[in-house]
Amino acid sequence: MESLVKFLSRVGPFPRRHAESLIHDGRVKVNNAVATSPSLQLGSQDQVSVDGEVLKAEAIKVYIALNKPDGYISDLKDVKGRKLARELIKHDLRLFPVGRLDYRSEGLMIFTNDGDLANYVMHPRYNVTKEYLVKFRGVLDREAVSKMKKGILIEGELYQSESVRLVKKSPANAWYSIIVNEGKNRMIRKMGQALGHPVLKLVRVRIGKLLLGDLNPGEYRHVEKNEII
Repeated sequence: MESLVKFLSRVGPFPRRHAESLIHDGRVKVNNAVATSPSLQLGSQDQVSVDGEVLKAEAIKVYIALNKPDGYISDLKDVKGRKLARELIKHDLRLFPVGRLDYRSEGLMIFTNDGDLANYVMHPRYNVTKEYLVKFRGVLDREAVSKMKKGILIEGELYQSESVRLVKKSPANAWYSIIVNEGKNRMIRKMGQALGHPVLKLVRVRIGKLLLGDLNPGEYRHVEKNEII
């Protein structure tokens, strides 16, 4: 059994408060009868509709773009009790992250219930690129940039960037746009460390076609699948 409001939040793009409003406005029906209580318990055979459209438990796919702040974990659980990026999204659906960012990294994350989309975005063979703005200690010379593009062997694994472009610099450090098509754990940080230019700040600004845009840290918005790929 599951409450009506939880069902609406789980299968449709309705935050709990929106779902409650739909019920109170008489726009939700259960088995063709107008529902009046958010706490109404549903059985597996009950049919729910909103504005005449029947909701199917697994039919509606949701895509959310989040600007993950520094100091949040991308995983859905953390044994150390640190803050979770998922908790910033006020939605009852079972959403999972597409492409993680480490604890200190910031920027664009996608949360969805679409496993096919997640596989497409993350598998290297589909060449869905991700772009990062990265602040390195010091300024990368031509040799360092060339190594990042050709690939750096670290602990038996090759780490490689498709593109490395200088954005701005000072005597002490420099910002670069880094484009990759892989999602290896901490790959840009590992490359920077190997080159003697540790990463001071990392912000993901694009996944596929989807841009971080003007989302502030901690903010999120619903997006369409065709905005991503």
